[in-house]
Amino acid sequence: MNEAGGLRERKKQRTREAISNAAIELFFEHGFDQVSIAQIADAAEVSRRTLFAYFPTKEALVVHRFADHETESARVVRGRPDGQAPLDALRDRFFDGLDRRDPITGLNDQPEVLALYRMIYATSSLLARMLEFNHIASAALAEALVETAAVGDVEARMAAAAIVAVLSELAQENHRAVSAGKPADQVFPQAKTAAEEAFALLAGGFGGVGAK
Repeated sequence: MNEAGGLRERKKQRTREAISNAAIELFFEHGFDQVSIAQIADAAEVSRRTLFAYFPTKEALVVHRFADHETESARVVRGRPDGQAPLDALRDRFFDGLDRRDPITGLNDQPEVLALYRMIYATSSLLARMLEFNHIASAALAEALVETAAVGDVEARMAAAAIVAVLSELAQENHRAVSAGKPADQVFPQAKTAAEEAFALLAGGFGGVGAK
């Protein structure tokens, strides 16, 4: 990419962040359903047309913060070292996320992260978008398993659905603990134990995915 192209991309990223930050601030202050697109555009000092060029829906203003994770499991499976089982690669990734207090694991007690999760769980349209998020994640993971793990289509789809559901449940359980007032560092040991048990159950149920 040339210098001009790089400058354009940086400018677009700054605009995207400005719109998202303005939206989240308004959502926290007034509630997701009470804020209009016009209010967001005004706060971000952009036109409605510009806003929709970056975020096609109001829900996207929130869910895009998780966008990198939508196909992360598929990328982990495709990028795992030779000889490593897909489930082991996903387990290692989730444990790394716990260690880093990655918000996607639910084990993060930063006020903004907690507020974001509370808003998602309290807003039906955001919950629906997160279900779609999980559906896309499951489909992408199933495709990666078929391509790299020598398992059939049915096993791949069932395994992917189970894995995505388990990851989601682990994250929700961690969030419930920290949102109840427990520091993330205090929740970490139980979060790790729960993840170990969950991945052991997955390995027992899907031998082709869990076996090396």
